Amino acid sequence: MDHVITSFTAARQRVLALLGALSMYRLVLFALVALAVIAFLLSLAGVIVSPTPLEMLASFVVLAVVISGVDAAAQRIIRLPWRIESSLVTALILLFVLRPGLELTTLLGLAVAGALASLSKYLIAWRGRHILNPAAFGAAVVSIVGSFGAFEWLGTSASWWVGTPSLALPVALLGLAVLWRTEKVRVVLLFLVVALVTSLVRQIVQAQQFDVAFDFATALQFALLQSPFLFLGAFMLSEPLTLPPRRWQQFSVAVLVGLLAGWPISVAGLFTLGQERALLIGNLLAFAFALRGSVRLVLERRAFITPTAQELTFRAKGKLAFLPGQYLELDVPHHRPDARGTRREFSIVSAPADLPTLRIAYKNGDQKHPSSYKRALAEAEPGAVLAVTGTWGDFILPRGDTPVLMLAAGIGVTPFVSQLRQLQATGERRDVVLVYVAAEAAELAFRDELAATGVRTIVFTKDEPADLPAHWTWAHGARLDAEGLERAVGDLAARHAFISGPPRLIADLAPALQKAHSLTTDAFAGY
Repeated sequence: MDHVITSFTAARQRVLALLGALSMYRLVLFALVALAVIAFLLSLAGVIVSPTPLEMLASFVVLAVVISGVDAAAQRIIRLPWRIESSLVTALILLFVLRPGLELTTLLGLAVAGALASLSKYLIAWRGRHILNPAAFGAAVVSIVGSFGAFEWLGTSASWWVGTPSLALPVALLGLAVLWRTEKVRVVLLFLVVALVTSLVRQIVQAQQFDVAFDFATALQFALLQSPFLFLGAFMLSEPLTLPPRRWQQFSVAVLVGLLAGWPISVAGLFTLGQERALLIGNLLAFAFALRGSVRLVLERRAFITPTAQELTFRAKGKLAFLPGQYLELDVPHHRPDARGTRREFSIVSAPADLPTLRIAYKNGDQKHPSSYKRALAEAEPGAVLAVTGTWGDFILPRGDTPVLMLAAGIGVTPFVSQLRQLQATGERRDVVLVYVAAEAAELAFRDELAATGVRTIVFTKDEPADLPAHWTWAHGARLDAEGLERAVGDLAARHAFISGPPRLIADLAPALQKAHSLTTDAFAGY
């Protein structure tokens, strides 16, 4: 069993390393485009009877044009660069949620839904962060309003035609890639379990009410393959900007949405609280958990902390809350962004006690082929104003007095600096061992800050660092592997291990890490 867990952990981290080459937003777009192409081909072959290929094409063109136009106008007004990826993602989601068609009333209804979805990003927002899933909002309004006789000219409504057996496997596979990249697999799995169980219970109750036979296999097949649960979870519930920051909060949202989606509640006999409306209610719960939004950061200075890593120091304009070890998403708008987009995640170096000063650090990376994001960030001068779209993560120290192992690779030491600084600021004492891995001694960042905390530190570098503090130990040039980690930390089994570094390193150390008392990872794939 341990071997299976170790193999799974290693494989998971290697897949994450590959998926990290794309931004989350670009990966979602590519997955939806692939799904749309598959659906188009299946419709062309007659496997999907409705919608027809022409209905799909016409409906998508209307959605894409309207949403792109509204987004471009709104972002021009608020002086932000137009993000075509965001517009196309919303258009593709609505294509699968709403009923496509060629009639003028249908196309008009699609246009209204697209415009409402786009406008909701800017009008139903809190400090720059939209509250509701845009596609779900547009679909819900058109569906609810269309149920009233006076608005019959809105010739479309939520049909969720994507919930068909022929698309179940493509949705599951493409959705898994997205969830693996965003590390939301467990959240969506919980949603699916709750939704499926609730749907089965509902079918049992209905069978008894109408005195008809209940077949479990048929009911399960219907709930899994002929419902929108897979698509709703993978491409809508998992949207980071409408999820709360902590994992337990995300689980709470998943359970609520699963219950409402699995058993749609009728409202005054006019419409139900199912599917997209269930998601909107979940969005409101998420908003209640995270009453915060986009916070502006003013760049004060930048400095090289190692030959290949820089630290940026900001002053927060507005209220910013985070826990030591969490990360932020930094938006750096720029022209012609590459496949990785305009947003990146950075662990926070500074402690909450340091606010309003906030620091992040990053490795320069490939100087020959830098990403467009890295070039834009490198060109930012003191005084530049950037936006934090939120802080997330459960990479936080456990409560109590459980001994802790902090294992950092290179710039992956940043969340540990935040945690140790906060412990020092509050006077809290913890049994902590830091294992710090770097390519060479010159790449050991934040030496003075870490040394000031008094934490026992074991350094793995090829060359011997000069003037090591008394409580630091050099591993004499040894390469860190699973066996080396067990030798360096003899009481590994008693410690809660935290590891921050590239996915490939986590995969290599998986055999040793599985022997720890417990394990929390914070893998990153670069930027």
